[in-house]
Amino acid sequence: MMNYDSLALAAKQAKANSFSPYSKFRVGAAVLTRDGRIYTGCNVESSSYSLTLCAERTALCKAVSEGERAFKAIAIASDEKGYTSPCGACRQVINDLAGNVDVVLTNRSGKLKIVKVSKLLPKAFGADNLK
Repeated sequence: MMNYDSLALAAKQAKANSFSPYSKFRVGAAVLTRDGRIYTGCNVESSSYSLTLCAERTALCKAVSEGERAFKAIAIASDEKGYTSPCGACRQVINDLAGNVDVVLTNRSGKLKIVKVSKLLPKAFGADNLK
């Protein structure tokens, strides 16, 4: 298993930029490309909650908007004592944009738990369903 400590640290640092005045639930994410680049994102809330952007989607969209298409992993950090897993919408977007990458879950004490997207989103709907 790969050492994702630096990716987890980048997610933790991105969490500092969280704009979460409503929920107070800060989240940071960092996505690792296959060629070693890291793109970060944080959650950005709207008073109309459905318009809120999750950290995972922010990081992935930043990477894709810069031309990235090949990913290796995504790390997620929050202030939770336990591990914060991506929401359902983010699981779908991770699957669509990054594929079955490693999802690095971190907790407040810096421990890591690594799972594959396919474990978080079994029997996923994807591009193959649209052919």
